[in-house]
Amino acid sequence: MGITGSIIVYVMIWWIIFFSVLPIGIQSNKEVFKEKIEGMDPGAPKNPNIAKKFFITTLITTVIFSVIYYLAKAELLNLREFLQ
Repeated sequence: MGITGSIIVYVMIWWIIFFSVLPIGIQSNKEVFKEKIEGMDPGAPKNPNIAKKFFITTLITTVIFSVIYYLAKAELLNLREFLQ
């Protein structure tokens, strides 16, 4: 796996994991607004913890990518062999 392919695989895994981790721990803002505040969605989460989720996503992705990379390097994960 070349450098370009590795980057593409890492980014794709990162986005899949990020969208999987994103809804974890979300608490909606359940307050009833007495007056409508412009630009404030009542369904928006109070504290989404995006930085924490970026960090968790990066850790999980790094572990998964490392396993995939070493399997491909050891030729245990070879799609060309399976397709022939």
